[in-house]
Amino acid sequence: MEAKAKTWEVLPFIVMVIMEGCTIGLTIMAKTVITNGMSPFVFIVYTNALASLVLFPCSFFSRSKDRKSKQPPFTLPLFTRFLFLGLAGITMIQTFSFVGLSYSSPILVCAMGHLIPAFNFLLSVILRKISFDLRSSAIRFQVLGTLISIMGAVDVELFKGPLIRHSSDHQLRHTKQLFLFSSTPEFWVLGGILLAAASFSVALWNFIQKETVKQYPELETMKVVTYYTSLGTVISAIVSLMVERDPNVWKLNHNMELILIVLTAIFGGVIRPYIQIWFTHMKGPFYVPSFKPFGIAYATTFGVSFFPNSLHYGSVIGAAIIGMAYYTVMWGQIKGEEENKTPCDTSSESLDKKVPLLQKEVEEV
Repeated sequence: MEAKAKTWEVLPFIVMVIMEGCTIGLTIMAKTVITNGMSPFVFIVYTNALASLVLFPCSFFSRSKDRKSKQPPFTLPLFTRFLFLGLAGITMIQTFSFVGLSYSSPILVCAMGHLIPAFNFLLSVILRKISFDLRSSAIRFQVLGTLISIMGAVDVELFKGPLIRHSSDHQLRHTKQLFLFSSTPEFWVLGGILLAAASFSVALWNFIQKETVKQYPELETMKVVTYYTSLGTVISAIVSLMVERDPNVWKLNHNMELILIVLTAIFGGVIRPYIQIWFTHMKGPFYVPSFKPFGIAYATTFGVSFFPNSLHYGSVIGAAIIGMAYYTVMWGQIKGEEENKTPCDTSSESLDKKVPLLQKEVEEV
């Protein structure tokens, strides 16, 4: 029994670390196919369309424990919430993420993805969802983490620095035949701005999602995911048809494109949400987000080991700074939750602590 208990303690950690590695691997594959000519808008539509097809049967087989719980009627206000969840959570996040990735590299995707807690905090303050009281240690931690995040983002954007490691022309050519970590030329600043916009979209999505769950607590999680993913796919298709006028861009020219679409849809659309929801119920709301900085370690390791002439000191330093800021803001969130649990302070609402129902982390792929 003791060994079994220890296994259940270690297993979630191992699974989360592997998931972050898979996410970076899919990001590198996405960078490769987009650089080789696949439209990021078409990629988003195909991926989410396939994810929706898989999610629909899953959502009906995945029932809550209380099967007699009455689901809310599908009214216009509820449909509008699903529509905005799809717009922010699918179309905005993924469009900004993949277009930003096409102009930069996976290390910048990781770095800008760590701005999400800072944007969550700023949005909560602006919308008066938390009380901005600097006497609170939780608020001070979050303010400090937000300021450090901004410093790290500026560093990543404006200072790339020298290459970490040079490679021979033969090694570089051989690597580029398989996968791409970055492209030449890179539009680093534009890519960073788009990826920062993706992180802000995640914060906006978190806010809409939190309010939806608060107003409709009886909604089944996977049904919510299915509905807004489907609506987000439709919106993304409309955007793609407006941007991509050439019918040929909808053709898949390489087997790698099809493989990436299937892997991203299954992993990012089905497997990862299930695991994240499961571990969130098992370990609490801060367990899953605490593994996000592992992406920086993976991206740096892959960049140094397999993609020489693509990783700069400034990128890694800036990403590390934002990673430290990420944990600082999270620590402030944890302190805020502890303060809200005390009987002497029950007036202020805590910062959004819910893990997104379906994470398409800037990270994500």
